[in-house]
Amino acid sequence: MTLYPIETGNFKLDGGAMFGVVPKSLWNRTNPADANNMIDMAARCLLIEDGKRLILIDNGLGNKQSEKFFSYYYRWGNYSLESSLKQYGFAKDDITDVFLTHLHFDHCGGGIQWNKDRTGYEPAFNNASYWTNKDHWEWALHPNAREKASFLSENLLPMQECGQLRYISPVAPAYLPESPLGFGILFVDGHTDKQMLPHIRHKGKTLVFMADLLPTVGHIPLPYVMGFDTRPLLTLKEKAAFLEKAATEGYYLFLEHDAHHEVCTVKHTDKGVRLDKTFTFDEIFK
Repeated sequence: MTLYPIETGNFKLDGGAMFGVVPKSLWNRTNPADANNMIDMAARCLLIEDGKRLILIDNGLGNKQSEKFFSYYYRWGNYSLESSLKQYGFAKDDITDVFLTHLHFDHCGGGIQWNKDRTGYEPAFNNASYWTNKDHWEWALHPNAREKASFLSENLLPMQECGQLRYISPVAPAYLPESPLGFGILFVDGHTDKQMLPHIRHKGKTLVFMADLLPTVGHIPLPYVMGFDTRPLLTLKEKAAFLEKAATEGYYLFLEHDAHHEVCTVKHTDKGVRLDKTFTFDEIFK
């Protein structure tokens, strides 16, 4: 097995929304805001080469939305999904499986693209199965008012219409030790219903793809919960349980949204679980 970090493009989000009830005077220390109160964000994905399978976990925002849509997210930097894959000698048609932690647009938007004449949409990964779970799929197709702007039909329906959609099952218990893709999955419900966090064993280490349970190192203290979460009190409980285990078991945490840190570890302290060390991906797995 070989793992590759895939940078699909950086953007910005409102710092207040990213930290909920936590005052700016506190979160600004770890995630400094610009003059518009926006903080740096990544859309960092993970590619797993395992035998004949090439599995991509999440795929970023994509590029099919309107200029007005992207103007809200202040994209910056030179990364793209295509260039990151090319860096490691791969192309989109090489991908055999696309695993989606959840279906918010910044995690699945790169999976669907315009067709050649821009009259409709098509899968960006022609030879891949797209993996979600049935409960989250139904949640995304019939969104609540709070999440409606994050679940875009053009990102979802083409997966089903092209026949490439697959479901991970069952979604109970909360941890699935072995999935069809060869890694364990933790199901969490605080951010959105049945978000899936892959647990990957590699070179004697456990790497956990954190998605939106832990967007950045600045979110490690328990009260630092995103305003986007649908069930923030549940996020508190889920994050507390996970971080306790991560500190005890020595997990390496792969950070999808931290623009400045790729991987971190956590440790037990008198104040609870806190940041231990940060690493580049290559420092751990190369």
